[in-house]
Amino acid sequence: MLLLLLFGIPTRDCSAHSPPPFDEHALERVPPTVVKRLAIRFSLGTFAGRFEETPLGAVRKAVGEGTIQHQGDAAGSVYWLCYRRAQHLIWVMSSGEMGGTDHRVTEIVEELVGTDAGASTDCASIPEKFLPVVFDGKLHLGMSRQEIITALGPPSKSEAAQMVYSHAGKLAHGFDETAWLILGFREDKLVSMRGGKTTTN
Repeated sequence: MLLLLLFGIPTRDCSAHSPPPFDEHALERVPPTVVKRLAIRFSLGTFAGRFEETPLGAVRKAVGEGTIQHQGDAAGSVYWLCYRRAQHLIWVMSSGEMGGTDHRVTEIVEELVGTDAGASTDCASIPEKFLPVVFDGKLHLGMSRQEIITALGPPSKSEAAQMVYSHAGKLAHGFDETAWLILGFREDKLVSMRGGKTTTN
């Protein structure tokens, strides 16, 4: 599947320090119904960045913690930073192919786990001032479904435990942009979010 090649995220079991595997079914047969651009900006508390522009090194420098990890080869590789605080696990990721030589951020994942994340992972502790994680100045964990729909409009696909927003559009000079938000819910509250963007010509 093309999206798996683009993201280069391993599907085998891996430690908590590694990025969670990409759900290859999450975007299958999901029409890119969202007209408005998605996953343009992100913020980690006081730090502001942009997908496909901000290098992992800039995130690492700002936070002052974390080690850039690497897994895989060539187009199938991925680079990432992993952070934890209380029940939050955060992965800031760069596709080995799409992120360029300076490993620009192409995807971010945040999850709420059932227990203190420090007990189950060796991810670096992130200072409180770098929370919450917010996509496009609107989306953050803890929101209700209705709050998300009010902020972003109707999703491309909606199920009991998940909503998917999918966008595909043309940029200047003929470039194709693909963006996605994969949102997981528990008791109507957003407990996991995966957002990213790639541009190809």
